[in-house]
Amino acid sequence: CKSLPETLLFQLLGLSIATLSTVTHYGLRFTLISNVSLDSNSYRAIHHTAFYFGICLSMMLILAALLSSAATVRESQCLTAMGFFCFALAFCGLIPAACWRYTHSTEVEDSMMDVYDFVYEEVRRNTSSFRRHELTAIHEAFLCCGKHSPFGDTTNVENKTCPLGQVRNEGQDCLREIQDFLKKHMDFVFSLLGIAIGFTVYGMILTSFLWFSIHFSSNLYRKGKYILR
Repeated sequence: CKSLPETLLFQLLGLSIATLSTVTHYGLRFTLISNVSLDSNSYRAIHHTAFYFGICLSMMLILAALLSSAATVRESQCLTAMGFFCFALAFCGLIPAACWRYTHSTEVEDSMMDVYDFVYEEVRRNTSSFRRHELTAIHEAFLCCGKHSPFGDTTNVENKTCPLGQVRNEGQDCLREIQDFLKKHMDFVFSLLGIAIGFTVYGMILTSFLWFSIHFSSNLYRKGKYILR
């Protein structure tokens, strides 16, 4: 079947988006920041929204691919229309997501760094063992050590919360480490969104052509009987 390679490509794309969404949602670094963030911080809402959006998008792409494949085999206009509708829904979700990523390029990074700033200052102001445990977990997850202060006032926070073997002057600045990590991750997400948009447009064109092909009976073989006169 000619549509088999396209179906596999769309399914692979859907699985890639689902995998990335799951890794982003359940990854250690993202989970730590989400659990620590306050309700007033926007990171937790972004964290959950991105996961559900990615899962829904992947399911929509996989469903569209399966419907298109079934429509090709059965020559069904109804299945073809449903496949086009799924591709259109995915496209309508991808465009706002790509626009949001472009217009809010630093919102995720800023909200994540705000969470770290909050935990760090809480530990610096008092000796809360709970916050100190959270800060230690962040340091171990990001392999960083505190943040560089322009005044050089660290109040031995790093000595109590940094991973063993790390020296304060040689440790990575956590704010910079978080920013670099998220920039790489979000660039990858944006690239995957661009690929998904391209494939979704291709899917809409393909299903449109398939619908007209079935409608005007111009597919590769005909169902009717030929009578010789």
